[in-house]
Amino acid sequence: MTASRQAAMFRLPPLPTIGEIIKLFKLKAEKQLSQNFLLDLRLTDKIVRKAGSLKDAHVCEVGPGPGGITRSILNAGVAEVLLIEKDPRFIPGLQMLSDAAPGKVRIVHGDILTYNKLGKAFPEHLMKNWEDDPPDIHIIGNLPFSVSTPLIIKWLENISKRDGPFRYGRTQMTLTFQKEVGERLTASTGARQRSRLSIMSQYLCTVHKCFTIPGRAFVPKPEVDVTVVHFTPLVQPKIEQPFKLVEKVVRTVFQFRRKYCHQSVRDELTEKRNRKRSRFCKTKDDVI
Repeated sequence: MTASRQAAMFRLPPLPTIGEIIKLFKLKAEKQLSQNFLLDLRLTDKIVRKAGSLKDAHVCEVGPGPGGITRSILNAGVAEVLLIEKDPRFIPGLQMLSDAAPGKVRIVHGDILTYNKLGKAFPEHLMKNWEDDPPDIHIIGNLPFSVSTPLIIKWLENISKRDGPFRYGRTQMTLTFQKEVGERLTASTGARQRSRLSIMSQYLCTVHKCFTIPGRAFVPKPEVDVTVVHFTPLVQPKIEQPFKLVEKVVRTVFQFRRKYCHQSVRDELTEKRNRKRSRFCKTKDDVI
């Protein structure tokens, strides 16, 4: 039987439920870390399905916690999943998953906001040209609310530079966000929710709202619902300017709103950057 066939047929052996894992290791969600556990494997399976086919793929899961989404990823037939977890309390439970799936799980105890090794985390043979279809690499995560916005901005900058996990090509991401943030990320031109996040994400990616998970599905229950969002980097960005310049101009536009946009941008940027802004503004109408 081929390795590919074996991967497609892989199923985890019987394991304690996620709820039992939480009790076994005396795990409690830390409010200061914005932790909320998703125990319903039907929902974790649904999140993983929205990532597309993961057969023989390499996946990086951010913040796996007790491992609910991890189980769904492994059951999707992946070649390997890299788990990046900041909270050391979850490592023993994740190690149990690793033992149940030999050779398929790597665990890194670290903070994804400062972890800088994703550019070398996957086999070199997976690398594709930017113009090609996305590589068999995916990023999946149930992100803590406190981390989600700075992290997506960090990864968008990586996309603009084609480095980090996007060194391998147009790596796709399937991530959870507070519903309000998800609406901003996916808001179309003219929508009330249109914001800085809308433009920063959509000038670099095709951004798709997959579905919304009610807050009551999580333990403990957050005060808001959660939206799953899928990102596919564009072959050609809609604004061909340096990321930091785009970010600064867009921040200024939404700080002062359109009525005062041109004056405030002139005040913010140097004469050299104003020349760049002139070229930028010819392009930004398509995404604002």
